[in-house]
Amino acid sequence: MIGLIQNKTIYEYDIRSLILAFMLGEKIELAESVDSIYDFILDVSYGDREVSIKLYQNGTCMDKVLLSGDYENKKQFKNQMKRGIYQILSGFLKKELPWGTLTGIRPTKIAFDGFDHGKTESEITEQFKQQYLTSGEKSKLCTEVVKRERELLQTFPYVSGYSLYVGIPFCPSTCLYCSFTSYSIETYKDLVEDYLQAMCRELDFVKQCYGQKELQTLYIGGGTPTSLNSRDLFRLLDQLNQRFPFSKIREITVEAGRPDSLDEEKLRILKEYGVTRISINPQTMNDKTLRLIGRKHSVEDVKEKFYLARKAGIDNINMDTICGLPGEGMDELIRTYKEIADLDPDSLTVHALALKRSSKLNQEKELYHFGADNEMITYANQCARDMGMSPYYLYRQKNIPGNLENVGFSKKNKECLYNILIMEELHDIIAVGAGTSSKIVCQGEHLVERIENLKDVRQYITRIDEIIHRKELKMSR
Repeated sequence: MIGLIQNKTIYEYDIRSLILAFMLGEKIELAESVDSIYDFILDVSYGDREVSIKLYQNGTCMDKVLLSGDYENKKQFKNQMKRGIYQILSGFLKKELPWGTLTGIRPTKIAFDGFDHGKTESEITEQFKQQYLTSGEKSKLCTEVVKRERELLQTFPYVSGYSLYVGIPFCPSTCLYCSFTSYSIETYKDLVEDYLQAMCRELDFVKQCYGQKELQTLYIGGGTPTSLNSRDLFRLLDQLNQRFPFSKIREITVEAGRPDSLDEEKLRILKEYGVTRISINPQTMNDKTLRLIGRKHSVEDVKEKFYLARKAGIDNINMDTICGLPGEGMDELIRTYKEIADLDPDSLTVHALALKRSSKLNQEKELYHFGADNEMITYANQCARDMGMSPYYLYRQKNIPGNLENVGFSKKNKECLYNILIMEELHDIIAVGAGTSSKIVCQGEHLVERIENLKDVRQYITRIDEIIHRKELKMSR
């Protein structure tokens, strides 16, 4: 348990975020004085144009930093403040963070802004290291990703268009680490028809509202969309195609993440409707781990459905993996990437396990040993490169043990533009369905308006008119 003393709260969020980046899951309490009941106490005192930061353990001052400047000017002072906090925590804990002081900001945004202001790749890399204390490895990775994103977007007229996300919140089962809005398809199968009908009403609203704009990318996610039976999957794609002709959409992705949700007929339907990309996500290629995390398929099922998709003519298959799953170390990771290399997918997403607040794993975290380290992520990234892939998008999440990141790799011309557009917030992403979130981008103003849909499936169905009305009001501002 950590004690925090401060006579002003101007940087409290940043201080707490850095403490948790070093010590995920630790409880931080506001303290009034130096007290030995805490593992240690961070005392932040603001004076006249200076900030004193002291760290105490058992009543003894272990380290201190004095910062000078106009701390009321957050834009100018925040990075200096965070470096001071980082210096004390890093020295005391004998630990460095791969992304340094970066919390609450997308690393790629820094690189994008740097290139937009005429900086070179080496200048941006140096900025990461000097200003944010980011490791050389991560600095180069981020800059490489943004260079590729900019190349891919150079001839793509994203400003004039928009993307559509369709959320299907049903799954064969809920994974141990998952916090997405998902409901058992077996338990909720009687609600599927009503859900699709309600969602079609929301789609009608989107068509009416965005009729003058080009729909450029479509992403059908969840949950697991392919957990729908063949008839309902066909109906979903047909209703979408009627409103937004697939022949005019540049990219159509369907999450087929759970191999146990796929069969030959569903793959045929996806191919016939012109879906350009699917994801078959094993997360791991170790049967013991699959059982532990609540998946109802085996490694052999993954292989079987992958080859079945290839047979159906699907030539762009992504696979998601997670480093640091419960009970897994380097041996299990090596096995996973060897098996995936043999399958030869077109793209691969390397995730570092995040401890989601509402997940079962978080509720039972004392029962498991989990979390990736930088060695795991570096190994996984190299495996993707060895498969002929390059990194093309990157994002970070809160509560990742080890302060790591998620990276999407792909072979040339197999990138998912939707992933770049939503991560970089470059144009409107309109999301329909329970638990989804739309992003309305105010071009030129660096502002993003978020519109959240109700998470509960039953409430989404019964309150669809209210949802549409609320979205209409927000989008008309």
